[in-house]
Order: sequence, then C-alpha cells, then structure tokens
Amino acid sequence: MTKQPIPHLRRRALIAAGLLPLLAGAPALATEAWPARPIKWVVPYLAGTGPDTTARIVAEAVSKELGQPVVIENKGGAGGNLGARQAAKAAPDGYTWVYAGSPMAASMRMYKQPGYDVLKDFRHVIGLTSSDTVVIVNAQSDIRSLADLLARLRAQPGKLDYASGGVGTPSHLGVEMVLSVSQAQATHVPYKGASEIVNAVLGQQVAFGAPITAVAYSNIVAGKLRALAVTGPARNPKLPSVPTLAEAGLPGVELTSWGGVSVPTGTPDAIVSRVRAAFEAALRQPAVVTALEEQGGMVNPQDGETFTRAFGKEIGFTEAMMKRIRLEPM
Repeated sequence: MTKQPIPHLRRRALIAAGLLPLLAGAPALATEAWPARPIKWVVPYLAGTGPDTTARIVAEAVSKELGQPVVIENKGGAGGNLGARQAAKAAPDGYTWVYAGSPMAASMRMYKQPGYDVLKDFRHVIGLTSSDTVVIVNAQSDIRSLADLLARLRAQPGKLDYASGGVGTPSHLGVEMVLSVSQAQATHVPYKGASEIVNAVLGQQVAFGAPITAVAYSNIVAGKLRALAVTGPARNPKLPSVPTLAEAGLPGVELTSWGGVSVPTGTPDAIVSRVRAAFEAALRQPAVVTALEEQGGMVNPQDGETFTRAFGKEIGFTEAMMKRIRLEPM
C-alpha cells in the first residue's frame, strides 16, 4: 500500500516542481514589479514639434525616477488623432503613455469620427506645460506688423496662404479666430505639425503661420522669422518685445496650447500614482524647468483632476469657436 505524503512534504515537492504558483492561482504570476521593462510614450505629433521637445526633455528625468527607459514614439498625422487612436487601444498596463493636450480635446468637435473619446478612453495623469502661439512671417517679408498683415489680407482676400499643424490644432483655430474678428480672408494649408509650419514660412511656401511659441522660438531669436503677435493673455517673457493680439488691435482673441501625460482607461491606480509622482519629481528639477522654459513654454503642473477638467473646457471652447467662425466638423 502506497502511503500519501504528509502535507509539508507535498508542498516541498510542488515548490521543487515549480507548480505551487499555478495551484495558488494566476495572480501570483502577474504580480511583477512595475515598471519591469521600457515604457513607450506616444507623441501624436512630428519630431521637432513643441510636444515632442517637451516629452524628450522630461522623459530623461522621468526615466531616472522610474528606473526604466521612457522611449518616445512619434506618431503624427490627422491633427494628433493617429497617435491618440493607437494609445487608446493599448493595453492598460502602464507601458504605454500618450502626450495628450488641447488639440486632442479640439478633435472631439473638429472631427466627426476622431477614432477615440478623449474623456472616456484615457486617464489623464498630469498636466505639464502650456504655451501661447505666435503669428510669424519670414524675416525677409515686407510685412512688419500685425496691422500690415491684416491690411494685406483685406486688400487681397484669400490670396495669402497660411500654414497650420493640422485641422483643429491651435495653429488652425487661432488664425481662423483672427481672420473672423478682423474680417479678413486667407487660404488654409494644413501640415502635419508645428515644425512644418515653421519650415513652410522659412521656405516662403506660405505667407504666415501661428505655431506654438516653443517651436518657433529659436528661429525668431536667430532672426530668421519675424514675430508679429502672441496669442496669450500677456506678453511671453521670452519675447518681451512682441505684443499680444489685444495690444496689436485685436482684443478678446486669446489662445494657448497645453499638454501633459495620459494613459489608457483601466490603468491601475497604483501605476497612475507612480507615473504622476515621477513627473512631479522631474518638474521639481531646476535643469528640467530651465530646459522647458528655454523653448518659450511655461511649466504649469496640474493634478489629474484639474488636467481632466481642462479637456472638458477645451471641448466646450472649441465648439463655441467653431460656431463663431462657422466651421463644420470634418
């Protein structure tokens, strides 16, 4: 007759065979420490744009906080919708983030089928920075002020082209607001990101554009672009001689772009908390803040709740602005 092993001997046998975790249930296998591998941060815009530059500056510091590389993946196109769709469909395991901001909120009204819901498909972790936009022309242009530009547009309705970073981006909506208020006309030429706006104006492919200041700043300082006005409520500290739209004769027209970090809905609370803490630590580092501000942006940390509310406000703002300028969803 075969004797049954006593319980503690049976347990040892199972441990030796590597079977005990299976009998104890799957959670024992799934409790790996996070993060255990590199993290992908989807930036739904081209390399060289403001969001891309911001992400790359902050990613290095966040990588050190988490002990794993944070890898930037640029996925530009459709005003940020292509990258946002990709991130929305990713596993909610903390290994995919997305740079989310005002353009993604605007897409909820600018597009009939953006392919994601910015309020339902994401958990918004932390707001990072904000930036005004700046109206620019080539430094060789004979347009020397916003008044000059508006006079030219009124004299030649629809003859001058302007570049945007895509339909529904701040560079598109901002110019359309200026045109509406000033009763002027221009032809819209959408590109794939703010860096392409700068290249188009530098190459004189278009007459003007209004990228976020962070993208145009270096070329303005270098004397290759002329800044006519900024779209924020006050002058940009990095461009103190450039007037606001209100100072240039267009009161009541203000526009800022902002962004931060979001993750797919369903990402565990513990991981969200660690991501937020890592970014908070990064934004306390003077070197990181200096690098961000040198691009012409403003460091503006927001907790998850405040950042989430900003998306709802931006959706409402976009809807009101579209009605104002009679712009239909695509």
